[in-house]
Amino acid sequence: MVARMELWPGAWMLLLLLFLLLLFLLPTLWFCSPSAKYFFKMAFYNGWILFLAVLAIPVCAVRGRNVENMKILRLMLLHIKYLYGIRVEVRGAHHFPPSQPYVVVSNHQSSLDLLGMMEVLPGRCVPIAKRELLWAGSAGLACWLAGVIFIDRKRTGDAISVMSEVAQTLLTQDVRVWVFPEGTRNHNGSMLPFKRGAFHLAVQAQVPIVPIVMSSYQDFYCKKERRFTSGQCQVRVLPPVPTEGLTPDDVPALADRVRHSMLTVFREISTDGRGGGDYLKKPGGGG
Repeated sequence: MVARMELWPGAWMLLLLLFLLLLFLLPTLWFCSPSAKYFFKMAFYNGWILFLAVLAIPVCAVRGRNVENMKILRLMLLHIKYLYGIRVEVRGAHHFPPSQPYVVVSNHQSSLDLLGMMEVLPGRCVPIAKRELLWAGSAGLACWLAGVIFIDRKRTGDAISVMSEVAQTLLTQDVRVWVFPEGTRNHNGSMLPFKRGAFHLAVQAQVPIVPIVMSSYQDFYCKKERRFTSGQCQVRVLPPVPTEGLTPDDVPALADRVRHSMLTVFREISTDGRGGGDYLKKPGGGG
């Protein structure tokens, strides 16, 4: 027993040395390695969101699962852009229909889309997300309490069933939904072909589609280059696209038309010096 006790001072000394080494290495890596700075910033970004979700859960739990809880999440997340020195400029917010359900469709570049979404998110609007997010610890539970709609994209039958339920919810509970029709994050300087679920939903419910375009993040963020600095993002809300009188047969043309208008605006706001610089000249940006 005495011999074991004598090991403790050495063990504490080793821990102290390791701690001091970290105190020296972390600032050195921060200032000398852009890649290390990128990983530190992304780790803090994700960790901070998980921590904020822990704080939000008991507040949201008072109401239970309710779309009004999205206001709490939005309030808690709005400050993150200041931590990273990212200025988010919103234009066209007056295009949101004032008193009716609608479907928002937006381009999807990275997890940083959350910053633009929270900046412009209208009232009683919840995202449609992949089911895997439900198991993302505290963030998944907070999203569930806020009414986020989860879809298992691998099971087409379930996804169609959920979309039918959402169409009814839009009309009966005055809810708006936010969809990323590309289906996955895209960083190739354009937009992937749109999946048609959001457009079928809007046509089935006969509600407008509100396109939202976020400019390229290339001037401050690039996963491929391991770069994450401060910068500016422009969020443009486009005029609503009506769906009254349209049928499922009209969905392909509707999706193509909306994508074309969004891509045109994306190119415009990503090359005007206000939200992406020369992104379209650099393949493989974003992340």
